[in-house]
Amino acid sequence: MGKNTNDVQKTVLFEQMPIPKAVMTLAVPTVISSLVMVIYNLADTYFVGMINDPVQNAAVTLAAPVLLAFNAVNNLFGVGSSSMMSRALGQKDYDTVYKSSAFGFYCSLICGLLFSLFYTLFSQPLLGVLGANPETAAATGEYLKWTVSCGAAPAILNVVMAYLVRAEGSSFHASVGTMSGCLLNIFLDPIFIMPWGLNMGAAGAGLATFLSNCAACLYFFVLIIVKKGKTFVCINPKMFGFSKSIVLGVCAVGIPASIQNLLNVTGMTVLNNFTSSFGSDAVAAMGISQKINMVPLQVTLGMSQGIMPLVSYNYASGNRQRMKDTIFFTAKLSLSVLVVITGIYYLGAGKLIALFMNNEAIIAYGSRFLRGLCLTLPFLCMDFLAVGVFQACGMGKKSLVFAILRKIVLEIPAIILLNHFFPLYGLAYAQPLAEFILAIAAVIVLARMFQQLQNK
Repeated sequence: MGKNTNDVQKTVLFEQMPIPKAVMTLAVPTVISSLVMVIYNLADTYFVGMINDPVQNAAVTLAAPVLLAFNAVNNLFGVGSSSMMSRALGQKDYDTVYKSSAFGFYCSLICGLLFSLFYTLFSQPLLGVLGANPETAAATGEYLKWTVSCGAAPAILNVVMAYLVRAEGSSFHASVGTMSGCLLNIFLDPIFIMPWGLNMGAAGAGLATFLSNCAACLYFFVLIIVKKGKTFVCINPKMFGFSKSIVLGVCAVGIPASIQNLLNVTGMTVLNNFTSSFGSDAVAAMGISQKINMVPLQVTLGMSQGIMPLVSYNYASGNRQRMKDTIFFTAKLSLSVLVVITGIYYLGAGKLIALFMNNEAIIAYGSRFLRGLCLTLPFLCMDFLAVGVFQACGMGKKSLVFAILRKIVLEIPAIILLNHFFPLYGLAYAQPLAEFILAIAAVIVLARMFQQLQNK
């Protein structure tokens, strides 16, 4: 396959468009789709919370690490392949672009099917690892039956396909695909969960998630068919293979990104196990607090992911000044927004928790949790941006070091220590402590990276 007709538009976006406009073109759809995804995650918590049954709400919280583990595959083949595609576009190596895309797609499909098989075979011991007890195990298992046993492949594929579409600069279509599934999920949730509907509780939330992920996959398949000959995204089996350069290029970025998410799963599992020792109310309150905090967190994550194709392209094509200007503009914009949101969350924590569950104990727990968790946000901005830059430039080792620092060296030890000295409430301050140190490290490493590039 040769150079396609879509390349002229991509060249304007990546090489000529003013930085603020280029960043907004790529990042705004990504941020919007990330926010819609958070809203659909909140929808599960909101509608399950309306049943006013802490056990059902705890089930959704306890299942979260398994769904987060999907991101290990999403990042391995989504982040890895999309970074490879964007860098190959910058070098005008179109054959590598197509092969990277096909490699990411088919490896994701295979891993999704293996994920379903593994969970189905070992569901009982896994529920214990997640922190489920006799009171919450049945509801958690029903939720995971739909989201993992049935739904792992579509859940992974729709995210990876969005990465592949975004890699060529089509952030709008990537976001529409993601949002189509999310909006369907929000529509189906009350029908499946609530007593006036199918009255399935947490299991209904899982079924709605499964169907919505299938719908998102369908959008991307239709998009690829309609844009045939005008897109770099390739799912032709003939282009799928294990070429050494493709495998190494994808894995150099994807494996560290994948390990980063596995460490996130480990951190969340440790946190849930500590929290679950204080009862279902504490688990439900922590889950609600985390999901509220996910809204601004996804804004900064969407910004860092959205600019990755622009950073990758200009790094590979040698336009280092444009790459640097992109990173600086994004940092200033993200940081200013997150400082404001942190203030709002800290002052209005109790009212925000009450929106999701009208239970005095959960509001009391949750408001204190949220005040701790929201302090993470400004520091996460620099951490996410640094990791996004490393991934975009193919510097997987640097992103892996940051992942190990965040969870193994800083956050998990902080969870243990803070819970010892400040039982339960100290748990919410482990992440802010870790991210504060990481933010300092991110600024230092990025400054050194820019100096090295300038010397070259």
